[in-house]
Amino acid sequence: MEESKTNKVDAEVAQTKDQNSDELKYTVYDFIRTIKDPEKPNTLEELNVVYEEGVFVKESTAANTSVVRVEFNPTVPHCSLATLIGLCIRIKLERSIPDELKLDIFIKKGAHATEEEINKQINDKERIAAAMENPKLKEMVEMCIKEEY
Repeated sequence: MEESKTNKVDAEVAQTKDQNSDELKYTVYDFIRTIKDPEKPNTLEELNVVYEEGVFVKESTAANTSVVRVEFNPTVPHCSLATLIGLCIRIKLERSIPDELKLDIFIKKGAHATEEEINKQINDKERIAAAMENPKLKEMVEMCIKEEY
């Protein structure tokens, strides 16, 4: 009988974790789908650069930090603004979600000629900080992530 109660509690905990993961996934997607493309008047969602299936919530860390992976797909394999798009995704999420998050942002495998280098850049805290110190780059990011009302 005691084992049955334990199994029931374990199942409830797992269901709650799944619900929280789904909620976080949709919250993340809602924030990134409205980011404007740096060159076009469209959002990243409208251009299929970001998509629901590209947001993954991984198992939390030992410190109970949520781990979110965002995959995006540049419109062309040589997109010169892929790094900027990744930066916009990161900054938008860091500003929008108050919870402690570990963000991993990646270009979809095989979708860009220099994806490995770009993935390193958009997941390196020092490079992110340096990029946001550049006034022109910061202005471009602000324009892309600005909420339209």
